[in-house]
Amino acid sequence: MSRSIQQIIAKISLFSLFLSVLPFFPVKAALQDVLIKSPNNSAVYYVLDGKRYVFPNERIYKSWYIDFSTVQLVTDGELASYQIGGNIAYRPGTQLVKIESDPKVYVVAKQGVLHWLGTEGVAQELYGDDWAKKVHDLADAFFVNYSVGEPVYSSSDYVLDDQLAVKTLYQWYKGIPNPEPPAPVTMSTMFKGCPVFPASNAWNQRVDGLTVHEKSATYINAIGSSASLHPDFGENQSYGIPYTTVDANTPKVAINYTAYGDESDAGPFPIPPNARVEGGSDRHVLVVDKDACMLYELYAAVKTTTGWNADSGAKWDLRTGALRPEGWTSADAAGLPIFNGLVRYDEIAAGKITHAIRVTVPRSQAGHILPATHHAGSNDANLPPMGLRLRLKKDYDISGLTGSAKIVAQAMKEYGLIVADNGSPWYFQGATDDRWNDDELNQLKNIKGSAFEAVYTGEIRK
Repeated sequence: MSRSIQQIIAKISLFSLFLSVLPFFPVKAALQDVLIKSPNNSAVYYVLDGKRYVFPNERIYKSWYIDFSTVQLVTDGELASYQIGGNIAYRPGTQLVKIESDPKVYVVAKQGVLHWLGTEGVAQELYGDDWAKKVHDLADAFFVNYSVGEPVYSSSDYVLDDQLAVKTLYQWYKGIPNPEPPAPVTMSTMFKGCPVFPASNAWNQRVDGLTVHEKSATYINAIGSSASLHPDFGENQSYGIPYTTVDANTPKVAINYTAYGDESDAGPFPIPPNARVEGGSDRHVLVVDKDACMLYELYAAVKTTTGWNADSGAKWDLRTGALRPEGWTSADAAGLPIFNGLVRYDEIAAGKITHAIRVTVPRSQAGHILPATHHAGSNDANLPPMGLRLRLKKDYDISGLTGSAKIVAQAMKEYGLIVADNGSPWYFQGATDDRWNDDELNQLKNIKGSAFEAVYTGEIRK
């Protein structure tokens, strides 16, 4: 082992000793072999046997997992209930590493052992002519996560297939394969070949396993515990929020903002002159470009000779789901997209809804929870914030529901509702479609607000 590496490990070991004597919270939860994170921090942890292990960076994470679709959100309190177990290393065989203070290139082996590649020839033998592209710089501070073994001078000293046999973190820490196959990857909601935000996005995350919010009862009473759930769409085509699908051939036109231009995305937008406009005073226009996988939305839209006037407008890349700037509105009071939260008939026909559903509340507070970025309420902290997630209680019996009502109710248990605007209590929105059946949808009006509960997904931002 080189002197520089010995010095690094010696220094960091003192810091690690200091960390080991810090007090920790007793384990309260029972999660095992799962990924978790707090909504208030980007760090992702792997939980095993009451401890949480952190991924130092995204590259190390991606050596073990394809994406972030299986990461579960937990409260800060739940996160703290797991003792810190340490840092996670690269999956064996997947990457080569080096540190700034040492020019040597190492392979990662089982149990976090690093082996110096003695020659460029052995690097080529193991990883091909492009072996250098697999070299990642490892921060000196994280070198303590590894130990150093004997150098590798031939491929027989480091059998790549044997190293790649370690496929899961459970196997890494336990030394044995997972007792059960890994859970299936959550799929993103799709529309016309485009993801409606990534599977890891909050819109597409289940909430049936999240902790009940400490102010749940207060929020439910503020919305209306005795008020009925109400589908704000149906057979009558003047209800619901319509959308228009366009393609790469649709010309982009000028957008003139008449109220909230400083919080709106500049045009031009590919909104055709015959784009469908929502009835009533809100006059929302929703357009999906199926070729570019872009979503465009306007509020209070009016067609002009050169394009469209609107109070506000926003656009989203459906492939990334990036948030609006903090404090910005959209075509919705919460700064959220509208299209994502609509119940679409095609989802009913497919038998499942895999996203949160947009809902309105009569009054809201001057605060929001991500992914909402904007609020339009009062200083009353007992009112629900924008972005609040609500779910139909687990023990609420939906066995008597039929057709679309049962599919919607099941989605409200699994993915819940998201507070998106001020309006009538418990009004949730769907896309305008002549295939809706009011006899089915009206069954949902028997569900009262008391059947719901608020869940914790993050702190309220002011």
